[in-house]
Amino acid sequence: MKKLFFKFLAKINQLLLPSYSKKQLDLSKATKAQMAIIGWRYYVTIQALG
Repeated sequence: MKKLFFKFLAKINQLLLPSYSKKQLDLSKATKAQMAIIGWRYYVTIQALG
């Protein structure tokens, strides 16, 4: 159930949130908001896979 929820959430993130890897964002120059989005996407991805 938990894994299914995170897979659904990952699909929503993919549609709504920007992909900074495609934009080749330099992490040392990222703002706090961008770092929060990166962290959130990482957390959801790890939960969906695990």
